[in-house]
Amino acid sequence: MTAGVTHWRIERYDTLDSTSDVCGLRAAAGEPAGLMVLAGRQTSGRGRAGRQWNSPEGNFYGSVLLRPNMPAGQGGWYALLAGLSLIEALDPALPTPGVIALKWPNDVMAGGAKLAGILLDATIENGLIASLVIGVGVNLAAAPDVPGRATTSLASLGGTMTPEDLAPSLCARLDHWLGKLAFDSEPLRQAWIARAHPEGTALTVDGGRRSGTYAGLDKDGALLLREDGRVVALRGGDVSLI
Repeated sequence: MTAGVTHWRIERYDTLDSTSDVCGLRAAAGEPAGLMVLAGRQTSGRGRAGRQWNSPEGNFYGSVLLRPNMPAGQGGWYALLAGLSLIEALDPALPTPGVIALKWPNDVMAGGAKLAGILLDATIENGLIASLVIGVGVNLAAAPDVPGRATTSLASLGGTMTPEDLAPSLCARLDHWLGKLAFDSEPLRQAWIARAHPEGTALTVDGGRRSGTYAGLDKDGALLLREDGRVVALRGGDVSLI
């Protein structure tokens, strides 16, 4: 697995269609790992499952480019790594420790309200992840209305952080966990579990097609869901807290 990035290159723009689309184009053109693209606002931000990511000014919109060169089947570790890195980068800005937690695989939540989301886009060549774009959106100043979903902002939680402050902090935490993951995935798994909602939290998956309670992560980072008296490992799906 790829070790940490030696040197991060942070590029800032006033407005972009999508920071992830720009990173993807740069990846296709041969850009090396370690690029972060930031935008003051996005006009076509993307969330999971094709949802639009509303992008008012003052929030964080950024994407990073990595070159994992690892088997595609192990790419799920990067989803966990991204969420853990982000929550650790946000911690210093909050007055109350532990007020935010991770929801599998990488949403940052305050109770049942979403503070931040992450979207991964990968290109696969010969069974290996040739490039990976990690798109990050954080409600720093404002929480846009999302039909059917509760949202919150860092400001409403009593925290203060600018996009310019978050960018280098996020790069530093990504670098830390990339270095760890290069040798062993278990520290990442344990650290993610420590920052997740408690075991026994009620969950639904894919709009209620499955439901149960959170039972941790398996050794490969898959979500463990306890349902109907048994524990199953899920490697994909849209998870919601009840």
